[in-house]
Amino acid sequence: MIRKAKETDAHAIALIYNHYIVHSTTTFEEKEVNGQLILERLNKSKKHPWWVYEQEGVVLGYAFSTKWKPRSAYRFTVESSVYVAPKQQQKGIGTLLYSKLINALKKKGFRIILAGISLPNDQSISFHEKLGFQKVGQLESVGYKFNRWIDVGYWELKI
Repeated sequence: MIRKAKETDAHAIALIYNHYIVHSTTTFEEKEVNGQLILERLNKSKKHPWWVYEQEGVVLGYAFSTKWKPRSAYRFTVESSVYVAPKQQQKGIGTLLYSKLINALKKKGFRIILAGISLPNDQSISFHEKLGFQKVGQLESVGYKFNRWIDVGYWELKI
């Protein structure tokens, strides 16, 4: 089931996210997070609720959006993220979560969803394009993680 994230989900979300922090360039965060930090992020984003996919009481994935830039003219644009527990990938959870997120953002009046994807990442590109995102640009060597420079491509969905 998909539902809005609750404060009690913070620890489970941190566990999922920490896998990506430690093992991938999907996120440019480099230090593991704890439930308290996730709780602060959940509480900070009232206009941008987080969604979780829960099965038998276990959080298996989550999706959220954030303000893209602080200037008021960007108020209809958000950046999105989705993370699925490693052993739960390729089961449609990410698609269900992102679809819920997209619909919720559309109802709130947002117009553009941006997804920044560290490159290379064929799986994430395919996932986003399947949902209608189109590549709109690429920034070269803007991230540095695991002793290497990483490009970030941007995909956009007009809703």
